[in-house]
Amino acid sequence: MRVFVAVVPPAEVLEDLEEFLEPRREAAEFRWTLPEQWHLTLAFAPAVAERHLDDLVERLERAAHRRTPFDLRVAGGGAFPGPDRARVVWAGVVADEAASTELSRLATGARAAAAKAGAEVDGGRFKPHLTLARLGRPGEVSDWVRLFGAYAGPTWTVDEITLIESHLGEGPRRRPRHEVLQTFPLGGRGRGRGPVSV
Repeated sequence: MRVFVAVVPPAEVLEDLEEFLEPRREAAEFRWTLPEQWHLTLAFAPAVAERHLDDLVERLERAAHRRTPFDLRVAGGGAFPGPDRARVVWAGVVADEAASTELSRLATGARAAAAKAGAEVDGGRFKPHLTLARLGRPGEVSDWVRLFGAYAGPTWTVDEITLIESHLGEGPRRRPRHEVLQTFPLGGRGRGRGPVSV
């Protein structure tokens, strides 16, 4: 199973960002991602054996229980690996120091949970972002990075994390289809929910 653990912004946050981007999409030949798939990836595991799924769910529940809710805001943006030879264009998040620490610890806990459940965790240092677009070949996107610098969306409270399975090529226009397997409330606010397809 190809899975990831994420913070999924609420609908009003996604709608605000989409309203900002919609009139500008035609200006670039990017492969734009779908708003319903925008999220902050905390941990990504490209191949998890189904027999490890129950263990992963239990460990993620414990990891979420240790963290407290915090406020985030989508604002700014950037490009990977950089604006002069970008392959990915992204929106960033801003938070106060306490929320930034909590978000970083949440990512560390999610990655540790996946690793201890027997999954190989992919990715380097945690950089919270929402992937907005991909480029077929490296491109210059400095103007887009400056444009995102002018964006600041509404603040929301992160009070849960979500375990999502990604089905490659099964979504619209052969994009991935995401299926929510379980949600985990932060701070022990109750038991997780699942599953829901998105």
